[in-house]
Amino acid sequence: MNKLLATLISGLFAASAFAQTTATQPSQPVRTTPPINSTTPANQSSTVDPSMNNGAMSQRGMNAAGTTSSATDAQVEADKGVQKAEEKEAKVDAKADKKMNKAAEKASKKKSKAHQKAADKEAKANEKVAKADAADKPKAEAKAEKKIADANYDATKKSIKADEKLNKVKAETDADKAKAHAKTEEKRAEAAADMKK
Repeated sequence: MNKLLATLISGLFAASAFAQTTATQPSQPVRTTPPINSTTPANQSSTVDPSMNNGAMSQRGMNAAGTTSSATDAQVEADKGVQKAEEKEAKVDAKADKKMNKAAEKASKKKSKAHQKAADKEAKANEKVAKADAADKPKAEAKAEKKIADANYDATKKSIKADEKLNKVKAETDADKAKAHAKTEEKRAEAAADMKK
């Protein structure tokens, strides 16, 4: 009985000593640094630097802004060229219209004067017929008819000549207008082509 009791007591002491040894033994620290054979260096972060992305975005923004600025400058220059051509065309049109109006007025005056002269000759010839004696009346009438015909022919001829001059001026002014308009269209086409470059 004493032997059994001694065995139990010695076992209890052994268990107590083992537990005390385990409690007092320092625990192994947790490793916070990557292992030596890791592919990522210990002092290098795996996170991408935001400033690098910002720089790349800024560069792209500058390139885009530069392209936009160049396109805007080209548009402005093209618009200036077209506007200049349009202003020149307007001046040519105004000058042509003024020249045409002047020529038309001049032709109208010449035609009116020619017809008035023919009417005066006709009135004078008829007056002579009225004053002629009965015996001389047929002769006076024949003479008056000839004068009236000549006066009408002369008036018609002058009218035709006035119209010819007017038509010549019209052809010249129309040509000037057409050239100015063609130049404007050329500038518009060049502007459109420049914007596609």
